[in-house]
Amino acid sequence: MQISVELTLTPLQDDFEEHIIRFIKKLRASKFTILENPLSTQVYGDYDKLMPFLTEEIKKAFNDMEHVLVHMKIVKSNRSDYDPNF
Repeated sequence: MQISVELTLTPLQDDFEEHIIRFIKKLRASKFTILENPLSTQVYGDYDKLMPFLTEEIKKAFNDMEHVLVHMKIVKSNRSDYDPNF
């Protein structure tokens, strides 16, 4: 089953920028389709492959920071080719 995941990593500490950059670079280095915008990162792929990957990367991010928030939305379908027609 294909899914689309929107992630926003929000470190709640002063040195937030380096943590966000490191997290995004790990997502970029994956085999999944990645789209970015200034507010979030979207990751697209197979549920059974993508979710364990995200679980591991989020856990690493949590271990690297004292206080951090991850906001995640999951849609059941791959929406990477979405093109608004309005």
